[in-house]
Amino acid sequence: MAEPHRLAVRVYYEDTDAGGIVYHARYLHYCERARTEMLRDAGFDHMSLMRDHGLAFTVVDMDMAFRRPARLDDLLSVETVVEAVRPASIRLSQRVLKDSDLLYRTGVRLALVAISGDTPSPKRLPKAIFEGFSQLLPCS
Repeated sequence: MAEPHRLAVRVYYEDTDAGGIVYHARYLHYCERARTEMLRDAGFDHMSLMRDHGLAFTVVDMDMAFRRPARLDDLLSVETVVEAVRPASIRLSQRVLKDSDLLYRTGVRLALVAISGDTPSPKRLPKAIFEGFSQLLPCS
């Protein structure tokens, strides 16, 4: 079974409200960073996808659940698991934890789109990306 990708994130003052509680939208930032680092660790990066192929990932849908608050100076772990790889999209689940306590979870579906032209259009995943993410599936 593939291990989740993990990214450590420290909560900074800029991430919190006046009471030192992480502002809800910051969890989206943390998860975006974790997805970017997972992509990089899989051997791909956003810049080369855009520059070399004119492609970019976009969020198609997302569900979220907030369980407990994170606070100023907490050290969090963002775990990302590849749940499904389809010809034109990838489904991920992500969790934000403090120690072993679940603070936030999300499921997100990403699609690859061509960014040239006036309107982004969906594209199939290039073979290398499809195979790279398929290797990260838990049953791989």
